[in-house]
Amino acid sequence: MTPHSSFPRKREPSKAKFWVPAFAGMTIMMLAPPAFADSNLPPAYWSDRQLPDPKQEAEAQALMAELRCLVCQGQSISDSNAELAGDMRDLVRRRIAAGQEPAEIRAWLVRRYGSWISYKPTAEPAAWPLWLAPFALLLIGAFLIRRRIGLGGRA
Repeated sequence: MTPHSSFPRKREPSKAKFWVPAFAGMTIMMLAPPAFADSNLPPAYWSDRQLPDPKQEAEAQALMAELRCLVCQGQSISDSNAELAGDMRDLVRRRIAAGQEPAEIRAWLVRRYGSWISYKPTAEPAAWPLWLAPFALLLIGAFLIRRRIGLGGRA
């Protein structure tokens, strides 16, 4: 027996023991930023307040119902709780209070963000296939049904 064999040999720590905390730390660091991504700024003044003039507020509400939230993409800016939607509600109310017409405001927003922002359909040539597709599909369907019925009668 050698003098060193009577003492238990020290085992080297397993590499897995280092990877588990390192992996957990990296995971936390990757998931933590979205939790702090919300803005600390106060909401825009007119985002959740109504205009004093009921006629102007009605115009603003009608326009806000026709504008799509760029964050939510499925809600109007009047229904969305997103911060950008609040900023857009504030912009719409401020411009209407300043005397701008809703059509002018919509046109400005369409120029800035594209026609996708408006729920009100456009008549620009790029949208024509969307308007014509249902009619074309109906005609194709009617043709196929007529052909099917016509072939069934001959057999």
